[in-house]
Amino acid sequence: METEQENLCISKDDESSECAFHCSACHDDQDWSCANPIRGRAKTRSLSASPALGSTKEFRRTRSLHGPCPVTTFGPKACMLQNPKTIMHIQDPASQRLTWNKPPKSVLVIKKIHDASLLQPFKELCVYLTEENNMIVYVEKKVLEDPAIVNDDNFGPVKKKFCTFREDYDDISNQIDFIICLGGDGTLLYASSLFQGSVPPVMAFHLGSLGFLTPFNFENFQSQVTQVIEGNAALVLRSRLKVKVVKEHREKKTLIQNGIEENGVISTSLEMEMGKQIMQYQVLNEVVVDRGPSSYLSNVDVFLDGHLITTVQGDGVIVSTPTGSTAYAAAAGASMIHPNVPAIMITPICPHSLSFRPIVVPAGVELKIMLSPDARNTAWVSFDGRKRQEVCHGDSISITTSCYPLPSICFRDPVSDWFESLAECLHWNVRKKQNHFAVEEEF
Repeated sequence: METEQENLCISKDDESSECAFHCSACHDDQDWSCANPIRGRAKTRSLSASPALGSTKEFRRTRSLHGPCPVTTFGPKACMLQNPKTIMHIQDPASQRLTWNKPPKSVLVIKKIHDASLLQPFKELCVYLTEENNMIVYVEKKVLEDPAIVNDDNFGPVKKKFCTFREDYDDISNQIDFIICLGGDGTLLYASSLFQGSVPPVMAFHLGSLGFLTPFNFENFQSQVTQVIEGNAALVLRSRLKVKVVKEHREKKTLIQNGIEENGVISTSLEMEMGKQIMQYQVLNEVVVDRGPSSYLSNVDVFLDGHLITTVQGDGVIVSTPTGSTAYAAAAGASMIHPNVPAIMITPICPHSLSFRPIVVPAGVELKIMLSPDARNTAWVSFDGRKRQEVCHGDSISITTSCYPLPSICFRDPVSDWFESLAECLHWNVRKKQNHFAVEEEF
């Protein structure tokens, strides 16, 4: 991955020297080398990722505590509008704006299924996209199997223009310019699961129950969609977790089609070495490790950058992104973190300890979770509530911040939208006002 933020600004005297810099999070911790020592501060890289000043001519970059530089190209045509004044590779929220390299032509519409109230908004949106904007609309095949859509003769001509796909069978990652979600927060999580690499910009309409991640109302959808197509929109980059599950190969290999297995997403570089099976996932909210159906406490070890930091004895542990901090983690007593904060949160679930508090660690660390050797039972893991599977002795779950964030389109801006969601959806700090003194009293 190479972006403008991956290049260090150097003086003209050093332009002729041969330098090679690599992001360790995205280039497998490769060495940084330079013929001449770098002088001055790197202008477009975080300070923690900059090489230490010194007289040595060769150095090796340590893992950035701010996490990997996010890929700022979203799908085939969208990218982040670069801010030349940026010092850290994570931009100021106010400067994150959407722009298009080319006008968008294809859109994926994700609709909450089994919800009759969404049929009319879905039809209106699809008609507007196909007839007014001449766009190619992708929908999941099972959405069109709804009897209300099948039996609607007036919607038939529009439906014939759709491109359909099936989850776990068809790869559409390089065909979508941007995504529109109709429903609740689950539609955004589903959109994230469909793209295991770069994610197109996501515009989410609040047509579900909670709607913390869906800032748009559907009443004025035409003008709002038009603004997005024209590139007039703010973005919030919701970091995701890159999860690698290494399991002992205990059973016969299951059927794999297009690199996707029935029980989880398999990376194209599926490895079956030394009797182990490796699976990779991109997670927007959280990774949950719990005791499953067992009545015993879960007993799992948590490692940070290879060092054992604690053993969780309780119902389980939640490893969440800042976006996920307002979901299951909040219900388990964790703090709520703004999505622009580069961090990973570790939250125990009902720990059998009076002192086990949730903690926040830098986004660039690598966590590993394994069953303790003396654990009485197995554990279970799920990823954004999906792909649930058993974790046995010898299995491991490695977690770090992904360099592929989910670009969520804002209604106003990242800060205003977040605090409005806290107030409207979670009723944050709602309390009856204290009355003022009727008359001035002396104390």
